[in-house]
Amino acid sequence: MNVKPTLFLYPTTMTSPLGDAVKLPCGLVFPNRFVKSALAELMAGAEHKPTPTMLDVYNQWAQGGWGALITGNVQVDVNHLGTPSDPALQGEYTGKEKNEALVATWAKYAQACQQHGTPAIVQICHPGRQSFRGAGNRGLFVPAIAPSPIPVQIGNGLLGWIVSKIMFTVPREMMQADIDTVTRQFVDAALLMADSGFSGIELHGAHGYLIDQFLNPKTNLRTDAYGGTPEARAKFVVDIIAEIRKVVPSNFCVGIKLNSADHSSSTFEETMTQIGLLVEAGIDFLEVSGGSYEDPKMMSSTQTQKSARTAAREAFFIEFATEARKRYPNLVFMLTGGFRSRTGAEYAVKENACDLIGIGRPAAIDTKFPQLLLDESVPDETAQLLLNKVPAPFYTRFLPAKLIGPGLESAYYGGQLYRIAKGLKTMAPSV
Repeated sequence: MNVKPTLFLYPTTMTSPLGDAVKLPCGLVFPNRFVKSALAELMAGAEHKPTPTMLDVYNQWAQGGWGALITGNVQVDVNHLGTPSDPALQGEYTGKEKNEALVATWAKYAQACQQHGTPAIVQICHPGRQSFRGAGNRGLFVPAIAPSPIPVQIGNGLLGWIVSKIMFTVPREMMQADIDTVTRQFVDAALLMADSGFSGIELHGAHGYLIDQFLNPKTNLRTDAYGGTPEARAKFVVDIIAEIRKVVPSNFCVGIKLNSADHSSSTFEETMTQIGLLVEAGIDFLEVSGGSYEDPKMMSSTQTQKSARTAAREAFFIEFATEARKRYPNLVFMLTGGFRSRTGAEYAVKENACDLIGIGRPAAIDTKFPQLLLDESVPDETAQLLLNKVPAPFYTRFLPAKLIGPGLESAYYGGQLYRIAKGLKTMAPSV
């Protein structure tokens, strides 16, 4: 499937392209280009279900004028979590009629997100080897699963090795039965979200999680049908998409978040090949992000004041998105990471790097950020939210920087989400 996105110009006095609506191949319409991208909410608690606190936060975003909301991770297996507070599926989902209470719980979440007409997309995920010890119901010493038994290594040197050993197990290589089980879990999660009234799902194929582990030759050393070539490494996710399409309505969105490649020729071409397979599988949009626990580009240092020319190219992964767009001009691209201003967002759209602008951390400070950027009475120099780096406590100097950086950022902005839920004023990092 290779359907060109349809743009609708709703009645408006704005000349900015950011207010354009975007229609996905499945028929779902985003009323503008701004998408609240996934954030780590850390709110599901011990039951791993949507909580009233989560609903309170999404109630605020639902009033923010977003084109769409993408939730934080919903793990497809409660035994394998990214954090102890992730929402997750507790077991096999056997349909709406047999799981009325479960569907009702998730339907409240969908209603909170979509009560004002904003489409909500659920990010579904399996952490694979990046499942922390103690995160999930499998036990401290039961190994995580992965395409190949390659452990996570955070930082260099002895301290990095010790921290990695404490936090993560050496993963067990997945057998065909494991692959079949996890595929079914992704399908179950997608069907549950469709039955609960969400507008779609996004497969998390970035940030070093399981789908990304299969796609990446550094973490997939298999020589069977799931490894050895770019096409074989994509088989896992392509099969998941095909199985999801069989059970969800035709107008249910199926997107994917994908890591941008390093700009070596071989890696880039392999990623382009894999994107082509995802397009053929019928994805509705592709979100470009980047990084993993070992190399957290998605938590790059935030921007301070810049010149107008530099600010125009503020997105972290814009070069990759621009090149990918040349290969797949009809694919709906969402670019996430680094957008802080109207100027930067307009630049990305006008340069044809993307159709959708993903906004993460600014959404945790200002739930109505799109309203600021879309308000034509606000001058460009004011239509922005500059965020400084989260200050690190003194003791973190003794810990691996690759762990502390993303951990501090996630914890800080997670704290802002709790403030939103309580109706308190949020605070941007001060230094």
